[in-house]
Amino acid sequence: MMLSFLLYGMVKGEDIYGAFARGAGKAFPLIARILPYMAAMMMAISGFRACGAMDFLNARLAPLASALRFPRELVPLFLLRPFSGSAGMALLADVYETAGVDAFPSFAASVMLGSSETIFYTIALYFGAVGVKKTRYTLPAALFSMLAGAAASVWLSALYYK
Repeated sequence: MMLSFLLYGMVKGEDIYGAFARGAGKAFPLIARILPYMAAMMMAISGFRACGAMDFLNARLAPLASALRFPRELVPLFLLRPFSGSAGMALLADVYETAGVDAFPSFAASVMLGSSETIFYTIALYFGAVGVKKTRYTLPAALFSMLAGAAASVWLSALYYK
């Protein structure tokens, strides 16, 4: 794909490097607008984990997860993945460490992490950067897709893993 862009630019006689440099230069003001939203989200996630709210929610949801045949090890991943990709990766490493890399929870966690999005991070970052105040149906639709994706990840992993 990159090669096709380069070839297209060369055929049209465009200054490819200059266009790239101008585009990269326009990124700095965008980064300056986005940075406060990123910092706020990271601080909120740290506070959520540090105050024990994560452990509290995990303990309360574990029986429900077991009743729904949702691996208990995936509850923290399910809770934090919508907020942070790096927290999701750290929780995936925890699942690997506690369950073992060849265990079903690890397999299902890998599928779930790969098929989900950092919903709140994305909404805060992109909507905040462009000044959108009312997200309308974005959050409910994204949360429903996260729930459906997590259920499908566990179900399809169970089909494949057997």
